[in-house]
Amino acid sequence: MIMNTSVNIAGVELKNPVMTASGTFGSGAEYSEFVDLNKLGAVVTKGVSAVPWPGNPTPRVAEVYGGMLNAIGLQNPGVDVFASRDIPFLQQFDTKVIVNVCGKTVEDYIAVVERLNEEPIDMMEINLSCPNVKAGALAFGQDAKVLAGVTSALRMVCKKPMIIKLSPNVSNIGDMARAAESAGADAVSLINTLIGMKIDINRRKFVLANKTGGFSGPAVKPVAVRMVYEVAQAVQIPIIGMGGIANAEDAIEFILAGATAVSVGTMNFVDPRTTEKVVQGIEEYMRKYDVQDIKELIGAVNQ
Repeated sequence: MIMNTSVNIAGVELKNPVMTASGTFGSGAEYSEFVDLNKLGAVVTKGVSAVPWPGNPTPRVAEVYGGMLNAIGLQNPGVDVFASRDIPFLQQFDTKVIVNVCGKTVEDYIAVVERLNEEPIDMMEINLSCPNVKAGALAFGQDAKVLAGVTSALRMVCKKPMIIKLSPNVSNIGDMARAAESAGADAVSLINTLIGMKIDINRRKFVLANKTGGFSGPAVKPVAVRMVYEVAQAVQIPIIGMGGIANAEDAIEFILAGATAVSVGTMNFVDPRTTEKVVQGIEEYMRKYDVQDIKELIGAVNQ
C-alpha cells in the first residue's frame, strides 16, 4: 500500500508529522549519533534569544512521578552563535528546521526574528511562556491581549511562517489560540510545560533552586490532548500537539484530536530514538487500518 505521511504547515511540506520539542533536543548535534535526523519531519531547536542567557541557578532539573521538572531558564548562547554554528549543522540533513524564539521584552523577540529572517530556516516558533519583565514576570502567553499584541508585532517583521507556542497555564486555551490566530499566527503549538514544584521532605527545602519548574512527561498527556482538542474547535490554523508523547499511539491520539503534527520532548531523554520509533509506529498504524493519507486522521474523532 502506498502511504502519504506528509503534512503541510503554512506552506511548508513536512515528510511526516513528527518533530522534536524545543528544549529537549538542543539543536540536533548532540542527538545526531543516535537519531537519523533525515527521518524526522522537522527539528525544533532549543530556544534562542537576542543575547546569551546563562539560565537559572542549579539544581534545575528533578525527576518526579510520571515525568520531570525543569527550571533551566532557556540557557542558550544567543542568536549570533546559533546562526553561525547550529544552522549550518542542521542544513546537512533532509529535514525542516524550526527555530524556537524567546525573549523578555517584545523588542527582544523582534531582534531575534529580524536576525533569523535571512537565515536558511523554514519556520519560527515563538515561545510566549517566557517571563515578561515589563509585566512583573507574568508570561507573555498568559494574557490574550498581550499574546495578540506580541503576535501582531512579530507578524509585521517576521518573513517566515510563524508558530505561536501556547502556555497551558491559562483559564481558557481556546481564547489564547483565537488571539494568536487573529493576530496573524500561521500555526499554534501546545502544550508548553505545566507549572510544578517538588519539596525534599528530609531537607525541608525546595528541590529546584527556582522553587518551581516546568512539569513535562507522560503524566501531562491527558491534559495536553484535551487542550489540543479544544484548540482544534477554536481555530482554523494548523496545530502542533505535544505533551507526554512517549510512543506512536500517543502521537496518533494527538492527531485524532486535531493536531496536524506532533512534537516529542521529554522522552528524548529516556530513549534518544523515540522520534524515529514514533515515525515508524505511525506508518505501521496506517498500514494496519488501511489509511492511505495521514490527513484522514487529523481531527478524525469529530468525523
